[in-house]
Amino acid sequence: MKSFDVIREILALGGPVVLILIAVSVLTLGVTLYKLWQFAVCGVGRHRVLSDALEAWDAGERQAAQRRISESRSYLAPLLRAAMQAQGQPDLEGRLEAEAGLALAGLERGFRFLDTVAQLAPLLGLFGTVLGMIEAFQNLQGAGSSVDPSLLAGGIWVALLTTAVGLAVAMPTSMVLAWFESRTARERVFADKALQTVLVPGQAESQAGSQSTGQVRAAEAQVATSFDA
Repeated sequence: MKSFDVIREILALGGPVVLILIAVSVLTLGVTLYKLWQFAVCGVGRHRVLSDALEAWDAGERQAAQRRISESRSYLAPLLRAAMQAQGQPDLEGRLEAEAGLALAGLERGFRFLDTVAQLAPLLGLFGTVLGMIEAFQNLQGAGSSVDPSLLAGGIWVALLTTAVGLAVAMPTSMVLAWFESRTARERVFADKALQTVLVPGQAESQAGSQSTGQVRAAEAQVATSFDA
């Protein structure tokens, strides 16, 4: 019964708009806690083991890199392990980019809801304020010549309460969403760098560079020999 009494008091004070905003805030808190749990389980932002594995792979230590990456609990570890074991397959880069995009899309799930709440909560609060002001002026009109200023003042502050509740829901939601998006953007940069490191390791680049330098020097020597002849 106490819960029904609280709901009744909220409806009497702020109207149905405040009740809707409170329900939205509860859903927002649930989505936020779920995203924090998901980021923690996926190891978002914790890439020390992956970085060590990528450094070993970049240095040409293939077995050490695969052994090191098997110790990581990051959501990117299975993808990078598969990339290391599938070297030389056709269209490997496109497949890996698609898999990485799918993994990052999983991290971004729920962002649309948070963005919708951040945008609509102030509008809902303003809508409640407009409804409250209409009701306040209707009461003022019904009072006729015996106008009580406290009646108008009471109606106005009750109407403005919905705007305050809407802003109180929207501002933290916007801050949480911005934090989640910044973490996801850093994850996207790290994933791109990791995939490129696996596909084009530094040792392969140095070997290709040394081979091209040797070819250039051989060509220069051949040209010099032809001139001497």
